[in-house]
Amino acid sequence: MENLVKLAREGRLEQGLGLTFGTHRPNPVERVAYDIEELVRDYRVGRRADGSPYRFLIKTYGCQMNEHDTEVMAGLLLAMGYEQSDSDEFADFILFNTCAVRENAEAKVFGEIGRLRPLKAKNPELLLGLCGCMAQEQGVQKMVLEKFPWVDVVFGTHNIHRLPAILTAAKQSQETVMEVWEKAAETVEDIPKVRKDSVRAWVNIQYGCNKFCTYCIVPYTRGRERSREPEDVIKEVRELVAAGYKEITLLGQNVNDYGVDLGTITFAQLLRAVNDIEGIDRIRFTTSNPWNFTDDLIAAIAECEHVVEHIHLPVQSGNNEILRRMNRTHTREYYLQLVNKIRKAIPNVSLTTDIIVGFPGETEAAFQDTLSLVREVQFDNAFTFIYSPRENTPAAKFADEVTLEEKKDRLRRLNDVQYQISLARNQALKGRVVEVLVEGESKTNREVLTGRTRTNHLVLFPGDISLKGQHVDVEITHPQTFLLKGQCVYREEVVS
Repeated sequence: MENLVKLAREGRLEQGLGLTFGTHRPNPVERVAYDIEELVRDYRVGRRADGSPYRFLIKTYGCQMNEHDTEVMAGLLLAMGYEQSDSDEFADFILFNTCAVRENAEAKVFGEIGRLRPLKAKNPELLLGLCGCMAQEQGVQKMVLEKFPWVDVVFGTHNIHRLPAILTAAKQSQETVMEVWEKAAETVEDIPKVRKDSVRAWVNIQYGCNKFCTYCIVPYTRGRERSREPEDVIKEVRELVAAGYKEITLLGQNVNDYGVDLGTITFAQLLRAVNDIEGIDRIRFTTSNPWNFTDDLIAAIAECEHVVEHIHLPVQSGNNEILRRMNRTHTREYYLQLVNKIRKAIPNVSLTTDIIVGFPGETEAAFQDTLSLVREVQFDNAFTFIYSPRENTPAAKFADEVTLEEKKDRLRRLNDVQYQISLARNQALKGRVVEVLVEGESKTNREVLTGRTRTNHLVLFPGDISLKGQHVDVEITHPQTFLLKGQCVYREEVVS
C-alpha cells in the first residue's frame, strides 16, 4: 500500500480527500476545573487611597484565539476586584496580549510599551504586562529584561489562569516577574469570561497545533494539540445560547483535528452535537487545515442547518514545491479537489483563505502558480501576507534570495487579482435579498447598522439599534470589494 502522505502530495488521494491520523500521538493533559473564588481568594485588590477602584486595560493583538484569551483574563481581573478602563491614563494595570505570527506585530507592541513608559511616573502604582504568543519566545523574554525593564509582568499562553498570582507577585517586586511555561499541563475549565460582544461568542474547542509548518511559530507558542472534553464544550455553548448569544464560533488552531487526542469523538461529530442544542442560531468555526478535511466533515457542514456556509481554508501557496518547503502536506491538486468536493456538497459556500508571498525559494513561476490557483478557486476573500521569518522556525534558516521589492510587487499583484474577484463576486449579489444577523452600529455612523450574512459577508444598512441581535432581510444596492451596502426590507417578528 502506498504511503497516504505521498498520495496526498501527488494529488492522488481519493478516499475522503483527507487523512486521519492513525499514528497521531495524543498529548494527554489533565482537565482541571477551577473554583474562581478559590483561585482569586488570596489575590483580591482593595481600593485606591482615594476610594476609587483599581482599573485594568487589555490591548489585544492577533487572532480570535487571542481575543478569547482576553475575555478569560478580563474575567479573572474582575474577580480580583479590578474594573475595566477604556483609557491608558486611568488604568492601573495595562496588559499587552500579543501575537507572534509576524514581525511587524512585535514591533508595534514594543513601540506601545515605550510610549506608555512616562505614565509610570504619573501613576507609581501602574503595572505593565506582556502576555500571549510573544511572551513564549526566548528572544522576546531577553529583550524585555534587557531593554524594557519597566515591564512588570510577563507570562505566556499556557498559564493564563495564574494571572492573579503573577500580578500580585509583581505588585510586591521591584523587578520583572516572568513566568512562562514551555507546555500546558492541563486544560482549564470554569474560569469566568467577560464577553466583549453580546451577539457573537467564541468557544475554544482545541488548543495548539501539531502541524509544524516551517514558517509558523504557533506550535512553539501555543504548544501541542489539546482538545477540550465534548461535555465541556456543549455545556459552554448551552450557557451562551441561554444567555441570548446568536452566533457561536468554535475556535482552534486546527479544528479538523479536534478529538484526535481524545479518541472518542471527531470534529464532524462535535458539529452535529452543537447543531442539536435547542435554541442555537448560527455556528461558525475557524481555522481549518486542508489536511484531514474529511467526507464526514463536509457532510456535517452541509447537513447541519445551523452551521453556516463559510469555510476559511488556508492554502498559503499554489506551487507544490513551495508547499513542500512549507511542510503544508497538501498539494495544489489535492487542494483543488477538496474545493470542488466542498462546492459540490455545499453549493452556496463562501471560501476564504490565507496566502504567503515571497517565501524562501519562491520563483516568479512559483508565484504565477499561486495567481492561477486564486483565479481558478475564486475565493470570496483572501488574507495575504509577505513572508516574515520567525525565531526558531525551520524556514528562518532557509536561504532567501527574493528581494523585499519583489515581495512587495508580488503582494500587490496578488491583491489586484483577488480584489477583482472579490468585487465581481459581490457585484453578483446586487439586487438580491440576503439574511443578515445584526451585530450593532457602524463604528463611523450611528445611523448605520452592521451585520453578516451566513456566508460571512459584511453588510451595512440604515436601521435602528433595536434590531441588534435580530435577523433582517437586506436588499443589496451597492456592492463593494470588502463589504455590501443595502436597505432593510423585512424585520423578523420576535416572539416573546
